[in-house]
Amino acid sequence: MKKKYIILIFILVVLGTWSSCKNDFLTVAPTGGLDQGLLQTTKGLDALLIGAYSMIDGFSNQMGMSGWETTASNWVFGSIRGMEANKGTDGGDQPDINPMMTFSETATNPYLNLKWREVYEAVSRCNSVINTATQALAASKITQAQADSYIAQAKVLRGWYHFEAWRMWAKVPYMDEKADPAAATNTTDISDKIIADLTTGKDLPNNMGAIGRINGTVCKVMLAKVLMQAKHDYAGALALLTVAKTGTKPDGKAIGLAPTFGEIFDIANRNGIESVYTIQYSVNDGSGAWNSSTGEVLNFPYKSGASPGGCCGFFDPTQEFVNSFRTSGGLPLLDNSYNLDPVKNDQGVALTAVFVPDAKPLDPRLDWTVGRRGIPYWDWGLHTGSDWIRDQTYSGPFSPKKAVYKKSQTDQYTDHSSWTSGYTANGYRMIRYADILLLEAECQIETGAADLGRTNINLIRARAANAAGFVKMPDGTNAGNYVISQYTTPFADKATAQKALRMERKLELGMEGHRYFDLNRWGITVTELNRVLTYEKTMPWGANLYGSASVGAEDVTFPIPQRQLDLSNGKLTQNR
Repeated sequence: MKKKYIILIFILVVLGTWSSCKNDFLTVAPTGGLDQGLLQTTKGLDALLIGAYSMIDGFSNQMGMSGWETTASNWVFGSIRGMEANKGTDGGDQPDINPMMTFSETATNPYLNLKWREVYEAVSRCNSVINTATQALAASKITQAQADSYIAQAKVLRGWYHFEAWRMWAKVPYMDEKADPAAATNTTDISDKIIADLTTGKDLPNNMGAIGRINGTVCKVMLAKVLMQAKHDYAGALALLTVAKTGTKPDGKAIGLAPTFGEIFDIANRNGIESVYTIQYSVNDGSGAWNSSTGEVLNFPYKSGASPGGCCGFFDPTQEFVNSFRTSGGLPLLDNSYNLDPVKNDQGVALTAVFVPDAKPLDPRLDWTVGRRGIPYWDWGLHTGSDWIRDQTYSGPFSPKKAVYKKSQTDQYTDHSSWTSGYTANGYRMIRYADILLLEAECQIETGAADLGRTNINLIRARAANAAGFVKMPDGTNAGNYVISQYTTPFADKATAQKALRMERKLELGMEGHRYFDLNRWGITVTELNRVLTYEKTMPWGANLYGSASVGAEDVTFPIPQRQLDLSNGKLTQNR
């Protein structure tokens, strides 16, 4: 009985206390807060600007993403969607990529929502820089020149992030430093505003004193890409690219073509002469690998302990892409007849059986882009075929190579604090010098310049033909029958020049996230990808990968995430 009375008294006390409380009892004043004045200094603004720059790799560990869904390399949205590669691995791993590959994604696909969130988080950070710099200038805490630099860099980044959204969805909201997120709509084309933002930074100094900052050269290339993609303003882009190719890296160092193709992708050369703008990655820095190549960590051969990364078998090149490297008389087959003479693969060949790689003429860039059985794979020895493939019956017989590290670079350029050494310092070459030359060639073709871009295309091909850079067998002989030459006669007409340019971008920039967006710019996405799909479906793995997939007019964009439509309370509209 005594125990019951004690419990009753306790209940009455609690109820009495609760009923006597006012609402302000629940309001607790914070013991501290961020002094905005601290941000209105060069130190504070540098921190905010670094936060805006930090999103250029495409991910943040604070946003519930793993990195590969949204990475700036766009291996899912640019290369898999562009059918240079398939998803790889097996059907059950990262299944949300499957519909991207089969052109059947819906608005509820989580990859799309994560990409949207990443882009607009990045935009928000840029706007914070702009607002804070404006306030700091008004308070005389920084100079006009300092404010101009902070604001210009933030606007360039904001323009680029919006461009990432625009080329994914076309109908997207533009958010400047004064915008109300609750009122955002996507009913107007924002490309003019993107161009205005990027134009702000085209006169930034070429030497920004840091390799990761955007300088005048990088901004001009970004602006040219937008003019070409959104406006087909080839004359305006040509003027920018002609100046940009004589510029410098953001740290003031020279830019140009690397002597050989393969050296571009060596981690040690991540900031080499070819890399006009590399997104910087670092390892073993205490970040738990979040500053490394998190976005590409899945894209390594699969065999644990015996292959680079040891996991996870994603991003396997398509047979059609590999066939594209077939040459005749040293030149590519611009009529797509390379598929009539496919590059030999080891599909279905036992590991114990003798396999002799393709002996017919090939562009040497193939073996720096693709891993195939019997060919040296960096310094890891010969690619072993199905032994390095998670499931050949699902993904086919090839592996990606460009972003992979050398065995001799393990621990030095890979992060040993995590579950795989696939976290590397191999920064994404977002803008390469070869890209500038090919963009300039495209503009020359479209504006009717005298040689229709042939000189620039030949510069790229001449570098690829440098035998000093061919993949070699252990005995020093060429790993393949490499036969490549330049175009020695003028292009017959504009259409021929276009085919040559478009093939050259495929061969030179393959597996680097550009292809789908290139096809969209050229207006050939539906016809080209249906052609590739038709061929890939004939492969032994084709039915498992593609089923009844087809490409329609709606597939030149992705659907706007349903989550964002819901959050907008009807202000955003679907783009399909």
